[in-house]
Amino acid sequence: MARVTRQAVEAFLKDNPEFAKTWFVQHASDDLLQSVLANRSDRDGASKAYVSGDRASKYVGGAKHAARLKELPESEVFMELIRDIANELDVNVLCHKILTNVSILTGSDRGSLFLARGPKGNRYLVSKLFDVTESSTLDATLHKEGDQIKVPFGVGIAGHVALTKEVINIKDAYSDPRFNQEVDKRTGYKTHSVCCTPIVNFDNEVIGVAQIINKKNGNHEFTEQDVAVFKKYLVFCGIGLTNAQLFEISVQEFKRNEMLVKLARNIFQEQTSLERLVQKIMIEAQDMLKCARCCVYITEDSLITDVDKGVYRPLQESPQKESEEDADSSPKEIAFAKAFDMQAGQIENIRILNSDAFNKSWLAELAKEAAASHQILNIQDVESDPRCKGKAIDADFHVHSVLCVPIYTSGGKVVGVAQMMNKLNGQPFYDSDVNIFEAFGIFCGLGIHNTQMYENACKLMAKQSVALEVLSYHATACDEDTNRLKTVKIPSVSSLKLYDYSFDDVPMSDDDTAQAVIRMFLDLDLVKKFRIPYEVMCRWTLTVKKNYRPITYHNWRHAFNVAQMMFALLTTGDLKNYLTDIEMFGLLVASLSHDLDHRGTNNAFQSKIASPLAHLYSTSTLEHHHFDHCIMIFNSEGNNILQSFSPKDYKYLIRLLEHAILSTDLALYFKKRGDFQTHVEKGEKNWSDPAHKDLLRGMMMTACDVAAVTKPWKIQKAIAVLVFKEFFEQGDIEKNTLHQQPIAMMDREKEDELPKMQVGFIDAICLPVYRLFSNIKPGLKPLLEGCERNRVEWQRLADEHERKTKKIGEDQKNAQAPSQEDIKAGRGGEVVAQLKENAPRKKKTSLQSTHSRTSIVSEQAKEVLGKTRRKNKSKLCSVL
Repeated sequence: MARVTRQAVEAFLKDNPEFAKTWFVQHASDDLLQSVLANRSDRDGASKAYVSGDRASKYVGGAKHAARLKELPESEVFMELIRDIANELDVNVLCHKILTNVSILTGSDRGSLFLARGPKGNRYLVSKLFDVTESSTLDATLHKEGDQIKVPFGVGIAGHVALTKEVINIKDAYSDPRFNQEVDKRTGYKTHSVCCTPIVNFDNEVIGVAQIINKKNGNHEFTEQDVAVFKKYLVFCGIGLTNAQLFEISVQEFKRNEMLVKLARNIFQEQTSLERLVQKIMIEAQDMLKCARCCVYITEDSLITDVDKGVYRPLQESPQKESEEDADSSPKEIAFAKAFDMQAGQIENIRILNSDAFNKSWLAELAKEAAASHQILNIQDVESDPRCKGKAIDADFHVHSVLCVPIYTSGGKVVGVAQMMNKLNGQPFYDSDVNIFEAFGIFCGLGIHNTQMYENACKLMAKQSVALEVLSYHATACDEDTNRLKTVKIPSVSSLKLYDYSFDDVPMSDDDTAQAVIRMFLDLDLVKKFRIPYEVMCRWTLTVKKNYRPITYHNWRHAFNVAQMMFALLTTGDLKNYLTDIEMFGLLVASLSHDLDHRGTNNAFQSKIASPLAHLYSTSTLEHHHFDHCIMIFNSEGNNILQSFSPKDYKYLIRLLEHAILSTDLALYFKKRGDFQTHVEKGEKNWSDPAHKDLLRGMMMTACDVAAVTKPWKIQKAIAVLVFKEFFEQGDIEKNTLHQQPIAMMDREKEDELPKMQVGFIDAICLPVYRLFSNIKPGLKPLLEGCERNRVEWQRLADEHERKTKKIGEDQKNAQAPSQEDIKAGRGGEVVAQLKENAPRKKKTSLQSTHSRTSIVSEQAKEVLGKTRRKNKSKLCSVL
């Protein structure tokens, strides 16, 4: 029977995979199965082994490897050695294999391998493996980072080979001046011959140098054949070493990113306290770089925030502007507000340095230099650095090396400096340390910035809380005024004439207006229906009055008149039949609150000056503010007239109030008037549909807001003058402060066109809405008639002004023509020239006379306001 060989069995199984599978399933033991799975797991985890470093720790090499190679035929040894390094990706293992294999190929006693480092112009070699024999292990010959020998290009035998790319075969080492005999004296080893060959990459750049020493035969000399084999083998080694270095870079990048993610996660978990965050940064940084001491300095500017200054930065300002300014600063301009200091092994003893301790420290001066220059400082030898000479001792700590890294925010502003001192292995900080810590500094900056933002937000919330408390106290009606209103007898509706469309508030004092408000709610039985405590009702009324500013027109009196007209629409106009009690209550509250805290300027002006209100609300700016102010009053102590509302009713009322107050924005009125007109013309009867009722309530708010145009002519004219006076005040600000030309209705130089502008206002806004309401309820027709009468009066004034203006123009034109006598006398040209010279003065005189006439109208309007308003002027000045 023929002998079964291993090769025959492998060939049979390869050709019959199904047989192998069947046999394996039926006969394989549990131990065999586990062994196969383990091998499979090892193969799948190969890349993980490289990343974790297990590959190098598991590699042994040495005598067993050499003995196995010696069993192979000489023709296969070279190819086996090439295969041995082809798939090796660990640089340390690969370098050891290269030297071991070279020792086997050339018969050398030992060898060393140097890797090239540094940028162009400053290249040098570092000893990776030293004195490797065919039996030595990796751990015994590997030079760690701190033990590596640096050899500049061009220095010594290896340096000369690296610089010239020549292969050097020295038969007598001691006769070559480039050979360093000190190594033999230190080790006791006698070097006879040296062969040194460069290792190059694809681009023919030197990436390392391999060196073998002492042939094992009698004369210790390497033959030409040894050199040729050495050189040939290193060609393949160059390919493998390049691949391994690229893989090492990717592994380092992976580890770096993994570590940074971990560090970032730890840092961003702490966002509530700057001190705790800095302490965590120091612990992570010290663990990462393995240094003896760590300091973190926080700049003074980063702690003095806009919140502390009471300054609110416009949204358009860019943080990049700050970083550009910082880049021009000098170390003397940098000031640190806080400094933290921690030494290795003293995590529980992190010191917070006082200003004297760190501002006088030479280490702080280095940190200031890094902050001012926006550059990393890596001082590898403190004793030899001129900035630190004679200063190596700091607080009983001897400083050997220092690494300072600026900490930036996302906007590029320096908020601090991290300073590391003395690596625990005694070596200086390397480029790899700088790179990893620079990336870490970015996360630190974001963490510090976010923590400061959180602290600023807390400060703002605290300030807001205090401000609201102060405002609530000062903006709420005092108990004395509340008690007086609560105890006074409220006059009847008829005595106050609240049912009248021609109601005039001028004869009333401010106390009378507050009593009239209470009477409106009482007459509609709203206080009783919604179980509002009478004292709360009185305090709320006085608080609303107090929260109107003492401006020319949009003040408490305007709000009171709007509320009275709403009451008249509900009662005299009989619109209350279309509305529920909660809707009538909401409309009265909205009427009184619709201009709360009005500043005497319109929405467009808020946008022009980029006010905080304009940043809060992009549309209906002031109306949103009025609504928010209304809610704020509800929330202030003793003013919640909604306290008895159910959650459902409360939610509905708030929505109703918001809709009603926003409806006073005429921009929304123009958008909705068409839909309202459609429903009116279709003969809408009950207005029960929610959407239709929203339209009705919105139009009611507009009708009440502009109702001054329906009043008797004397009242209407006086109010119109007040309105335009407030407009002109805004126009003056736009012209004098903003240096912009205001629109015509706000331009004081065009105040003589007031009648014409009033006609336009009535035609565009007032008449359409009052026509529609007169179609809904005949009882509302007096509003339309009053509006039409006032339009006639304004048109009369406009026509009169136009006639006078036309006559003045004709007179000036006739006056400019020279008389026949002047022409005959030859003085025509002189007369024309003189008239041209005097024309501007005459025009100015005409404008002055027109201004005087308008001023007389203004004086008449002030007289109509009566003595009562003048008496209460001092009271209005105390309004917030």
